[in-house]
Amino acid sequence: MRGRLSVIVPVLNSADELSALLAGLMAGVKAGLIRELILSDGGSCDLSARIADDAGALWITGAASRGAQLRRGAAAAGGDWMLFLHADTVLPDDWVQAVLAQMSNGRPGYFRLSFDAKGAAPRIVAGWANLRARVFCLPYGDQGLLIARAEYDAAGGYPDIPLMEDVAIARILGRRLQMMPLAVRTSAARYQRDGWIRRGARNLWLLMRYLSGADPEALRRRY
Repeated sequence: MRGRLSVIVPVLNSADELSALLAGLMAGVKAGLIRELILSDGGSCDLSARIADDAGALWITGAASRGAQLRRGAAAAGGDWMLFLHADTVLPDDWVQAVLAQMSNGRPGYFRLSFDAKGAAPRIVAGWANLRARVFCLPYGDQGLLIARAEYDAAGGYPDIPLMEDVAIARILGRRLQMMPLAVRTSAARYQRDGWIRRGARNLWLLMRYLSGADPEALRRRY
């Protein structure tokens, strides 16, 4: 088991978000599961690089495109499994056991989604996201992706696109994807800023546009 997992996180001025993510990853370090943490930067000008250095993470830089950042991170990874996470993701307790079980299963997995906010709206949005992921095999990047290196390579990896890179790889993996029995907690800041209904409707519209063949770069400008 020791050192089998590479954790890959795209960052862009993520200093305020990284502390909670890093705290959650410590369980994997103590268990000897994590081989390396890779922070794939898109041009940060805050303290993200210093935080990465203090944490002993590998810091790589390049163009600010989430698909490209994830792809660069995977290229630098040495583990035979990879866990892709967003910087504002907080891992649940017992995530190490869930990941080990999924690795033993041999299939790619993702977490259920929850938000760091209370109320009906966060529960409804998270519920829809989890239903979409389970029924249509379309988890988003904020649910994480655990995948074996061999299967990632066979799928062609994340495409070099600025948006919908998570949907693109999920469509290739299809029914191989499995939901793990724990929920990550992600930031509700964008929903609280834009409004839960408005943001949720915009995300659904973007998904439908992408699935209909729209250019991801054009969608990013709308996002």
